[in-house]
Amino acid sequence: MIKIGLISDTHNFLDPQIEKYFSDRDEIWHAGDFGTIEIAEKLKKIAPVIGVYGNIDGQDIRKVYPLHQRLTREGVNVWITHIGGIPGRYCIPIREEIENNTPDLFICGHSHILKIARDQSLERMLYMNPGAAGKQGFQVHRTVVRFAIHEGKIQDVEVINLGRLGGE
Repeated sequence: MIKIGLISDTHNFLDPQIEKYFSDRDEIWHAGDFGTIEIAEKLKKIAPVIGVYGNIDGQDIRKVYPLHQRLTREGVNVWITHIGGIPGRYCIPIREEIENNTPDLFICGHSHILKIARDQSLERMLYMNPGAAGKQGFQVHRTVVRFAIHEGKIQDVEVINLGRLGGE
């Protein structure tokens, strides 16, 4: 079993609560818009980081983290990217790859909208967007997600509310 902490859109703010919520995780997956490399470095002190760069990320992030991550954990094929769209309305460059090489788990950020759902047209694919953990955006609540992968199954999915955008 591997335990994952999923975060996105920190926009150069790392909530101090993250350490508490991710301290028992084996890996932290960041779906882009770190803000600066310092956010990645702080996360690495909690657990190893797998990440992708987002549209606001500069060269410091882009030199370390790619646009896409394709990986397998415990038999689950995972694709992480920043701008992906939503089930039924994937971005044009993403849609074809999803149809031709469907992952079991597709993760993206960018929208700041928390969403975890099965894609109805791709029954086996689970879509996850952890929302935004940073202080910038229009979301009402700042959120992250925790889950585990064990023997090909995604389990123990938990949404964590870090507080309201404008205040705790």
